[in-house]
Amino acid sequence: MGTRKLYEKIQDFLLEHNIKMGRGALFDLLASNGLLVRKRRRTISTTMSYHRYHKWPNLINGFVPSGINQLYVSDITYWKIKTGYIYISLITDAYSHKIVGYNVADNLETMESRKALELALHGFGGRASQLIHHSDRGLQYCSSEYVKLLQQHGIRISMTETSEPTDNAIAERVNGILKNEYLLNYEVDSLDEAKKLLDQTIRLYNKERPHMSVGMLTPEIVHEHNLKTEKVWKTYPWKKRNIVNPLQDELKTVNL
Repeated sequence: MGTRKLYEKIQDFLLEHNIKMGRGALFDLLASNGLLVRKRRRTISTTMSYHRYHKWPNLINGFVPSGINQLYVSDITYWKIKTGYIYISLITDAYSHKIVGYNVADNLETMESRKALELALHGFGGRASQLIHHSDRGLQYCSSEYVKLLQQHGIRISMTETSEPTDNAIAERVNGILKNEYLLNYEVDSLDEAKKLLDQTIRLYNKERPHMSVGMLTPEIVHEHNLKTEKVWKTYPWKKRNIVNPLQDELKTVNL
């Protein structure tokens, strides 16, 4: 994970061992040992938008979800292993940033993306009529097979109208986190090995990694309890923010 998240995770350890270390010092320590997260540029495209299928309008311009199971964002990203490229389909709840559905395969066929959707729907606990599924205009998401599954559950369909990453920013961000902070640090020999590693990575992302967009809590905690959170801005990560916890009757103030 990134240094800001790591610094948050080790606070108890630092206090227990009476270690005085600021965030800047941790940055320097990690940098001197080559342990900072390296960003890699995207080199190939997984979106095939020139096809005969209907392209749906963008329903989420200006829309900000107020709770879980209101907006799912989907995307496909590539992962290079020793045997070649494989492809990860991801579905993320835009409110909690929890990955609710995923699948990895050695091809870009619609059925592989549908498996991620089926997993997300299997764990879905809300009202489908209130859920929007947002994606790019790729062949997989526009196909009859994928659209039919969404319509069978009464889920509204939304798609990007340009090729700009900002049109599906949360999905793009999750792609980058999984690859840059986790997957690209391993040498993987086979698709079976990749599947096991992806399972482990999704668990770490959902249950262990603090996220600034959800008040430095983990996506799993926010999603499980539908917590109300405030974003911790990167420029000022230590400010106070209020979190409404449905498990308690009062407002809980967290000071990082």
